Amino acid sequence: MSLRGKHILVGISGGIAAYKIPELIRSLVKAGAEVRVATTKNALHFVTELTLQTVSGSRVYSDVFAAINEHSTEHISLPDWCDAMIVAPATANVVAKMAVGIADDALTTTICSCVARKPILVAPAMNDKMWENPATQKAIETIRGWENVRVIEPAEGPLACGTCGKGRMPEIEDLQEALEYAFAPQDLVGQQILITAGGTQEKIDPVRFISNYSTGKMGIALAHECARRGANVTLVCGAVSAPLYDPFGRIHRIDALSAQAMYEACVAAWPNMDSAILCAAVADFAPAEYASEKIKKEALTPNPLTSNPLTLSLRETQDIARALGESKQAHQRLIGFALETTNEKENALHKLERKHMNAIVLNSLREAGAGFGVDTNRVTLLMDNGNSIELPLSSKAQIAEGIINALIANR
Repeated sequence: MSLRGKHILVGISGGIAAYKIPELIRSLVKAGAEVRVATTKNALHFVTELTLQTVSGSRVYSDVFAAINEHSTEHISLPDWCDAMIVAPATANVVAKMAVGIADDALTTTICSCVARKPILVAPAMNDKMWENPATQKAIETIRGWENVRVIEPAEGPLACGTCGKGRMPEIEDLQEALEYAFAPQDLVGQQILITAGGTQEKIDPVRFISNYSTGKMGIALAHECARRGANVTLVCGAVSAPLYDPFGRIHRIDALSAQAMYEACVAAWPNMDSAILCAAVADFAPAEYASEKIKKEALTPNPLTSNPLTLSLRETQDIARALGESKQAHQRLIGFALETTNEKENALHKLERKHMNAIVLNSLREAGAGFGVDTNRVTLLMDNGNSIELPLSSKAQIAEGIINALIANR
């Protein structure tokens, strides 16, 4: 989701994490956004007004009654101008004022004017003891219930006071991604969506397994896209290397490394889902027997490199798509993925019909820049109504957006 041309209002309160915000502003401007800044006076103890003005290219609003204000009512004109606001860091003081509607400085008057009209992201940052204060938690619960407000959960880690706990402001790239969430269409609100991602690992012995080249990037991108659009996502992960970002707590992750574990997790979750997108590269076969001890070369006689190689017997794994398709209710939609090397479209359509799917996403290893381990993809979406939608080579995030757009258009 692009921030190009968006008007972003950045609100800064008086916490140590304020020193990071010039970098956020630089990043937003680089992404093509226009940025203006409102601060408390205490925030300017941690970062200078000149710095904020330089990186944003705009005058900073820090004093309600300053003669240099562009408008006599900046706290009204700034919310009129912006498309979204982010308050980062949001101290315990500002969060408490927000919850009860106190507006006694440049930042809180602006928030008070903005909150009923525009999306506001709040990034609390404070000491862990302040975060755990019942009054702070009650204030967070209050503002979290407001329609336009999204609270970005603070991170855990080293704090400015020298202790370690929950209260760190998320990293700059996380704050920017949270802003991108704010501009996504909320057309999946209330939907429960099951997504699988990554490759499975089928154990041979305690140190070896059979797997594939999947990194989970496509499945994670789909989870991000559905969560951006308001869905509650149950993400069943095999082995993944892609980072998972969930600023608003919409993704419930279940780790299931083997095909059997993934099957059990999906079958258990499916009755409560509206849709499932099966993107994981699940092994079709697993070792028939598991060796409880590491298999040693020396155990092979007379010579493992010549006449007596190790033979591995395989068994077929449970078919997740078929199990979900056979139990699918009228209101549920099932979307699968197919990666073929020959007769791609024919094989994918056969899979679509045989497993009672509503759509299938066809990948091809023949396309440069598509497939395993890369950040791009090119797919064809085949629908059970006969529609076929080609998505050209793009980032996996853009492909995920295109897949969800197509599924919504064809539901």
